[in-house]
Amino acid sequence: MPAAFEAQEYRDRVERTKKAMQDRGMDLLVISHPANMNYLTGYDGWSFYVHQVVLVSLNQDEPMWLGRGMDANGARLTTSLSEDNIREYADDYVHSLVKHPMHFVADVIKEKGWDKGSIGVEMDQFYYTHRNHVELEKSLPNATFKDANTLVNWVRVIKSDAEIEFLRKAGKIATKVMQTAVDSINVGVRECDAAAAIAQAQYSGTKEFAGDYPAIVPLMMAGEAASTPHLTWTEKTYEKDEAVLLELSGVYRHYHCPIARTIFLGKNPPPLMKETAEVVIDGLQKTLEFVKPGVTAEEVEEAWRKAIAHSKVVKESRLGYSIGVNYPPDWGEQTISFRPGDKTVLKENMAVHLIPGIWYKEVGFEIDATIQITPDGNESLFDFPVELILK
Repeated sequence: MPAAFEAQEYRDRVERTKKAMQDRGMDLLVISHPANMNYLTGYDGWSFYVHQVVLVSLNQDEPMWLGRGMDANGARLTTSLSEDNIREYADDYVHSLVKHPMHFVADVIKEKGWDKGSIGVEMDQFYYTHRNHVELEKSLPNATFKDANTLVNWVRVIKSDAEIEFLRKAGKIATKVMQTAVDSINVGVRECDAAAAIAQAQYSGTKEFAGDYPAIVPLMMAGEAASTPHLTWTEKTYEKDEAVLLELSGVYRHYHCPIARTIFLGKNPPPLMKETAEVVIDGLQKTLEFVKPGVTAEEVEEAWRKAIAHSKVVKESRLGYSIGVNYPPDWGEQTISFRPGDKTVLKENMAVHLIPGIWYKEVGFEIDATIQITPDGNESLFDFPVELILK
């Protein structure tokens, strides 16, 4: 299973990362985010539950992968790194009370002569723990540490044409996934059985290409749970005249195309839901007409608020965010957020997820658009009706 992209694409990514490091005065970068490791080297394995890093040095052309011994062959299989740049630590580092994998990382940094410069670390990432930082600082007393939390994330924000193709494949899977959800969710069906059908569709993909596991499990809120996001399924059965909010994703080689819709299991949704759906759908369509290169993220959010200003609908959380390659626990890229104060200028080949989810105490409503920024505007990455689904 070779790396997902051509070697030159990885070299270009590393060079852009080094430019960002130089701009921020960093000599060495210690990467722990699995998506950033994948982006820079192609490494792909479910090994992020143990400590692993990629090192990027201004003084070396190729990055280095450092991880658990049993995962080193995974690095050989999924990257094109040279053998000297794949370093493995012994298994007695794992869950040890006396040794820590960051001691091994520090030893490699000292071996390479990189221990006296400025080292960037991802201070607020899921897999870079407080203990990681304490042990690294203690082991490298001559280094200066800087926060490089989203440095690579921002390098990732404009997609290559090859990445856009991956996102479009994910979008085709997303369409299949949502249709599977609509077909599976009916009165009397257990939530867990619908979830199983959705997961099967995510993994199997299409006849042309495989799917992948999503960074977030299917979020499917029904009945009273539809008043909030981020809940999953139970063994309860769906009931007549209840709403089901779905936030799912198609995934191809870890590139995510999220898709969200709302089902009402009946023909007469409550007036509040119907009115909210009409306002949100119209507001989203008007916002999409505004989205193009050159506008800022906060201007997009402002366009959304203006589009719904005539109504009682209020969305207090952000309107959306950028997406791309990712691993659990989140498919968001941690860069662009569509909200007041984010002055990021949209550029061609950015990929973003706009999801104006609304949750009241009585009812909720979710719908979305996952789009590519094109030279003249934007284009959807999936093909699915923008409507409240009545069954």
